[in-house]
Amino acid sequence: MHAHALPPAEPQASPGLHIALVTETYPPEINGVAMTLGQIVAALQARGHRIQLVRPRQAGDAAPLSANGIEQALVTGLPIPGYAGLKLGLPAKRRLLRLWSHSRPDIVHIATEGPLGWSALSAARRLAIPVVAGFHTNFHHYSRHYGLGWLQPAIHGYLRHFHNRAQLTLVPTEALRAELAAAHYRNLAVVARGVDTRLFCPSRRSAELRRAWGVGEDDLVVLYVGRLAPEKNLPLLLRAFDAIRALRPDARLVLVGDGPARAALTARHPEFIFCGSRTGEELATHYASGDCFLLPSLTETFGNVLLEAMASGLAVLAFDYAAAAEHIVSGNNGLTAPFGDAGAFVAQARWLAQQAEARRALGQAARATALGLSWEAVFTRLEAYYRQLAATPV
Repeated sequence: MHAHALPPAEPQASPGLHIALVTETYPPEINGVAMTLGQIVAALQARGHRIQLVRPRQAGDAAPLSANGIEQALVTGLPIPGYAGLKLGLPAKRRLLRLWSHSRPDIVHIATEGPLGWSALSAARRLAIPVVAGFHTNFHHYSRHYGLGWLQPAIHGYLRHFHNRAQLTLVPTEALRAELAAAHYRNLAVVARGVDTRLFCPSRRSAELRRAWGVGEDDLVVLYVGRLAPEKNLPLLLRAFDAIRALRPDARLVLVGDGPARAALTARHPEFIFCGSRTGEELATHYASGDCFLLPSLTETFGNVLLEAMASGLAVLAFDYAAAAEHIVSGNNGLTAPFGDAGAFVAQARWLAQQAEARRALGQAARATALGLSWEAVFTRLEAYYRQLAATPV
């Protein structure tokens, strides 16, 4: 199939599809993949599709047959080192063959490429069910941050083999599509990410929360939201904040998120404000109560947090790739530094700290950009790909 040839939108009267979604992570777990999948499932249900969720059992699960109208098939999982609360789904090919032979889905959508995902891919191919695979996480780039850099070529080879066995692989940006195509991935299509601009909104700014942080209205709050982990390039965040604080002694660094680096950071920097993981309206209030947002990571496949910060009206700084390359015009609705150029990132952070009017203007333009990035358009595109594949013999 030609992945770029998107069919016309189907009329509303089209019958719902039976979609099996296979994933290692799902809400209430907190990460970009889980958040995106939760949004997708809710939208597909609202459009009349039948969803079957195949995932590892989470803490507190009582193995329900269904929840919120979603059929559940829970499998055994093992904890992932360095990822508290997340589990790697164990192989379950026989169970999936039985499940899907008894109740055959129209589409199998595999969101994560672990042993559970491989089992689902093998079972779907055996039963000639079309497979959509999502490329959500740069595992091949992460590996070097956990002392496993020597595995990077093998991981990349596995991912390419995995995705090339699917009928379609969905990626969030055109740049990632081009990168994977150059690495000989086939059948790629871009389905972007959206942002909930009703939830993430400048009006949620809270003077009370800022007082709890010990900052006044005119003090500078530098915000980071994300995992506190080696792959997030946190040393550059600290370097940039040191440069900001040299110019603005009143500046405070607020970190929202959790992860394996938190304990060491807390011990070394008790002056920082560690908020832990936050969700929903509480997370939105934290965003809106900051003044600028720094994203030093070099390993994002997209970076949902950037769109959330933009929707919240913050002046944002990131490297020029992934979501930033797609949505930021540097100097207009945010700032970008050339990919990997730490010196340029720090210089941009220093400039941002000194320019109160520019911060406000960048934040207003960022909000305007976010207002045009609706999830509805994303879901319509995804649904069209599902229908195209469901109508194409495997």
